[in-house]
Amino acid sequence: MNWEALGSVEKDCRRLAALDVTIFSIAQQTQYTVVMAHRIVTQVFVTGARVFGRAVSEAYRHASASQKYQAATGIKGGTGGAGLTLDEACKILNVGPPKGGKANMEQVTERFKKLFDQNDPKKGGSFYLQSKVLRARERIDMEVREAARAAEREAELQEGWKPKVYKDR
Repeated sequence: MNWEALGSVEKDCRRLAALDVTIFSIAQQTQYTVVMAHRIVTQVFVTGARVFGRAVSEAYRHASASQKYQAATGIKGGTGGAGLTLDEACKILNVGPPKGGKANMEQVTERFKKLFDQNDPKKGGSFYLQSKVLRARERIDMEVREAARAAEREAELQEGWKPKVYKDR
């Protein structure tokens, strides 16, 4: 029997066993890495969902508080007034507030044209100020229109309802 050949086979077996252990170890590490990757992805997803949920909740609370504030102060959202009060609009255009729903619209228009032209961005003015002037005029116009509608309704109520009846029909 060749003992040297047997020794070399034994060395090869040991190498194969060591290689097998190494391969098994690598397989376990790969499996562990895959499991960890799933955990990391899941954690990222859950964290993102929490952040998104908190943001939506905070936005809802903010919108609700804003709506309650608007209801309490009587501010109408989404109108042409852009949140300007009548007092602010009158100060911007340097005109008196409408009295009894009537305003000197010639003076308002004159002040508007003057300030709008002075703040023209092409002439070195400010677009922001120009838009404020425009919103101020719109707010005063809206106030006068609403007062005129209310006066029309009041006049109609004073007259009484008189439907138009056509006898020839």
